[in-house]
Order: sequence, then C-alpha cells, then structure tokens
Amino acid sequence: MSEETILILADAKDPQVQFLFKRLQGVKIVAANSAGELTEEAKEATAIFQWSGSKELLQQAFAACPKLKWIHSRSAGLEQTLFPELRDSTVPLTNGTGVFSPALAEFVLGAIFYFAKDFRRLIRNQITGRWEQFDVDTAAGSTVGIVGYGDIGRAVAARAKAMGMNVLALKRHPDKRKEGDVADEIFGPNQRIEMISKCDYIAVTAPLTPETRGLIGETEIAAMKHSAVVINVGRGAVLDEKALIRALRNGKIRGAALDVFEEEPLPAGHPFYAMQNVLLSPHSTDHTRDWLNNSMEFFAEQCERFLDGKPLLNIVDKQLGY
Repeated sequence: MSEETILILADAKDPQVQFLFKRLQGVKIVAANSAGELTEEAKEATAIFQWSGSKELLQQAFAACPKLKWIHSRSAGLEQTLFPELRDSTVPLTNGTGVFSPALAEFVLGAIFYFAKDFRRLIRNQITGRWEQFDVDTAAGSTVGIVGYGDIGRAVAARAKAMGMNVLALKRHPDKRKEGDVADEIFGPNQRIEMISKCDYIAVTAPLTPETRGLIGETEIAAMKHSAVVINVGRGAVLDEKALIRALRNGKIRGAALDVFEEEPLPAGHPFYAMQNVLLSPHSTDHTRDWLNNSMEFFAEQCERFLDGKPLLNIVDKQLGY
C-alpha cells in the first residue's frame, strides 16, 4: 500500500472517479465534493486532483492539507485554479495541457472551412429551397495567425500546415522554437499588430493571464483585414467582446467562431446569438465522447509518475499562469 493519499475534488460516484479507484488499487484515494467532506483522512492528502470541485473548495482543501506535495488540475486553463496562497507556495501544480488540443485544433480547422465555403449560406439556401451558385474560398494558400503558441497553438499549426496554409504564430518568447515546429514565422508580443494584419484567420489559443486579458482589443481588431475571421478557443476574456461585436456589426471583419466567452453560459439575448456572421459553440468544442475518460487516464498516468518518484508532466509556471 502506498503511503501517499490522493484527494480528488469530485463526487465519488462519478464514473471516472470509480475508474480511478480501480486503476490505482492499493493507493489511498479519498473523494470530497464539499468542505463538509474534507474528513481527517482527506486532510492527510499529499496530492490533490482538482476534477470538478469549485475554486473555493480547492482553496479550502489546500489550507486543510499540510502534507501536500502536488496539485493537478483537470483543465488546461488555470484562472479557476490558481489563487494567491497556491501561487506563492512551493507545491508544484500540473494541468491537463495536451489532452484537449487535438479536438480544439479540429474546431479551428472546421471554422476555417465554415467561412471559406460559407456553410451558413449553403444551409440557409437548402432550408429555403433556393438554388444559388456562388464563389467560395480555398483554405490552401491563406494565412492563419495563432495567438498563443502553446500546445493548442502547435496542434492548430500542424493541421493548418497540412492543409497548405501559411502559418504565423505569436508567443511570449519568439526565439524559442520546439523540435518539429511548423510555423513559417513567429512573432513576439510587441509584433502582434504586424502579424494580425497579415492574417486571413486569427486563432486565439492563449490562456487567460493578467498579460493576455484583453490582448486582442480595439487596436488589434482594427488592424485585421476586412475579410478576416477570428476564432477563439483559448479563453473568452483574451478577446475584447465589445470591440468584436462592434466590428462584426459594422462589417469591419468577416466573422468570428467562438467557443469561449467572458461570461458563461452566454446569457439569453446576447448579441452573438443573433449574428449571422458568428459561429457559436457553448464551450464544448473539446467535449469529445471520451474527453472525461482521457482526462482521468492522464491523471492516472501522472499519479503513477508521482508514486514512482518520476518527474511530473505539464508542470505549470505559477507566476506566469501556464
């Protein structure tokens, strides 16, 4: 029996939690879905898995567990996980980066084809029984700019490149390239206007941090081509929604495909719902049929590394927030 205790912030009846109990037999695993379930046994935890608990519950668990050695977040984004005490502590934090990237990248490609082929017009004509031929665009030869060139951004780049697209990328340290990088050109944060002005499609894949909040705002949108399409699969607040709505209403840009929003669920009556030049997804682009299973499988593998004393994957820079 391992001497480590794993506290998972979730309902013990969740199918994926039950899977974890079976997968890690011999490991003491305790589930808690509320502060009242933080038993004395739970307070012995050396690792916490933030599966579906609230940020407040994680804070309470963090304060109640003095033996903590590691925290893992199911999500890749950490704005609902990081809090000052955790940020300032020496406890390492890991996240689900990589688990969701393929599905998110596929949505970006889908959005590109949606606008290039004007699928909305095709569907509208089919519904009304109208036979109308019109010209369409090709994705090949067009340029996609990726704002936030992390794991999701690289997944977008690989797929866009395979379709014959030109790939530009924006990242914090443009001089640091990874093996197998396919971007044609990488820009730094102070070059984002230059990059955006060259793009037919702008894929926002950046996490939400103090530095990226409002990163794509009035100035950046004004620099876009009139034919440009913005695709956001990062976090809603990275994109200035008010500025985007004005640009969409005025025809300043061609359209937007959005999976994430400043406020979720998107409230009834929000302008995005009625816009013909917006493709809207209710933050479910990465919700493949097996996304929960994949998330739990990744944690189980991480947990095995933890128990074996091996280096953990996806260690977060808590000061940067990713």
